[in-house]
Amino acid sequence: MKRAYPVFLMVFLVLLFSCRKYVQQQEKKAALAIITDGLWYVSGYMQNDSDITASFSGYLFKFDANNIVTGTKANVPVQGVWSADISNLTITTNFPAAGEPLKELNETWKITDSYTDSVAAKVTDTINHTSNILQLHKQ
Repeated sequence: MKRAYPVFLMVFLVLLFSCRKYVQQQEKKAALAIITDGLWYVSGYMQNDSDITASFSGYLFKFDANNIVTGTKANVPVQGVWSADISNLTITTNFPAAGEPLKELNETWKITDSYTDSVAAKVTDTINHTSNILQLHKQ
């Protein structure tokens, strides 16, 4: 019986870590489905104390599962890349060839609130003492 205890403990630990990994994979899969299903628009963007939401008016964003994000305004698409880190609650976007206002989205955003149809995120630059708050909603 004494020999069975270490074996039982090892099996239990393997199953525990396998279950945790499975749950994390399912969470990531669910989050990816929410992000990639539908079109998103900027419903709010505060840059320090300035509301620059209006500069994103007319843009719709499509996040694809292959980490491509396309911002389209007046049938003119601009492609960028995106990635999500579910465990750290961040999303990184980059529109490398874009000008204003899309280049304002080139950040790693800390998600502060999220639902299936909206997300709020923040970037704080402690060196330059700036703070950006972004709100996205599904169309």
